[in-house]
Amino acid sequence: MASFIRVTKEFRFEMAHVLWNYDGPCRNVHGHSYRLFVTLLGTPSSDSENPKFGMVIDFSDLKQIVKKEIVNVFDHSVVVSNKHEPEKISMFRKLFGNTVIVDYQPTCENLVADFASRIKPLLPREAVLHSLRLYETATSYAEWHSEDNK
Repeated sequence: MASFIRVTKEFRFEMAHVLWNYDGPCRNVHGHSYRLFVTLLGTPSSDSENPKFGMVIDFSDLKQIVKKEIVNVFDHSVVVSNKHEPEKISMFRKLFGNTVIVDYQPTCENLVADFASRIKPLLPREAVLHSLRLYETATSYAEWHSEDNK
């Protein structure tokens, strides 16, 4: 009898951000060492002819998706909201080079939701995105769960 199994892969990247219109120190450009845990739910392949026999997903396939959609985009970047004045956005691009402009406030909470939307459509149909956990600091993280977002 097949069982549902959760598999998780961890990713690490460095990223800076600045919070638009924030009333605390995070209104200034600052960076974090992020840790992203991606958890999928599925039934391991029972087809002994399949090279992925016994797997929910090949970890290298998951790594390829997450690196392309998230790590390669956000690693060593500064992320800013498009609500900043155009002059400021231009300045960020000039000063920092790799600047990612998003249409939301780049908080840990909003980033993890964005990451889920980037990963979800690229997964094989046998593997469901179960959850993401994004650590912004060693003791602070935000989570996204599929059951909460149906």
